[in-house]
Amino acid sequence: MRLEGKSAIITGAGSGMGKAMAERFALEGARVLCTDISGAQDEVAHMIGGGAIGLHVDVAEEADIQAMIATARDAFGRIDILINNAGFGGGIMPLHEQTSKSWDRIHAVNIKGVFLGIKYGVISMMETGGGAIVNIGSATGMVGWKGHSVYGAAKGGVSQLTKCAALDYAAHNIRVNAILPGSIWTGLVAMSKEHPEPPPGIFRVPGIPMDRWGLSSEIANAALFLASDEASYITGTLLPVDGGYCIGFSGMAAEQKEQDL
Repeated sequence: MRLEGKSAIITGAGSGMGKAMAERFALEGARVLCTDISGAQDEVAHMIGGGAIGLHVDVAEEADIQAMIATARDAFGRIDILINNAGFGGGIMPLHEQTSKSWDRIHAVNIKGVFLGIKYGVISMMETGGGAIVNIGSATGMVGWKGHSVYGAAKGGVSQLTKCAALDYAAHNIRVNAILPGSIWTGLVAMSKEHPEPPPGIFRVPGIPMDRWGLSSEIANAALFLASDEASYITGTLLPVDGGYCIGFSGMAAEQKEQDL
């Protein structure tokens, strides 16, 4: 019960990593506001129980974020934890094939949504003595991934926004950290609908030092730690949960270059 007595908002809680975090936080004693744009947030809230609430939210819309904060304050009295998780990848393609429309939507959700969450979340937290914010970035915000220029730019922005916000609000007892997921199975929506866990035979992932997919539960574990009082002296950190991809990237690139030669 590491979150007993605390209240949390989790965006993108209708599936995947967000759903896993909502379930884990509720098990640890938190009251959870589950938000999503898909409509699945109500089902998740009903499933986890414990006073959980579902709310339709488009994180790219400022009015929706304001309503999200107000709903949590009305229901729980305060906001102790905010998980800015909602996001999507867009198409995988070379930069010159991307459109301005795609750029705008990917950035509206993946970076503007985080900005708005922090902006209105910290206002509430400052009024009630502090809190913890965890942003969900990506390993693509730390190293380059072919075909991910637009998404990677947005997630790189999440990393920098996290570090700057941590400095802005450290004196207000508000911690701001980020998790950088790598290849997480339930992030692959088309597959995860049929297979919540990787089927036998395709669990391995060449190029990942730990040689396997990550699981949404492993992201939930990291988020639980950063949101809890166990991380009370941690702010501004970027925590890769990627099976070693980010630290192994340069070594694998050098190895491939030697093979090419």
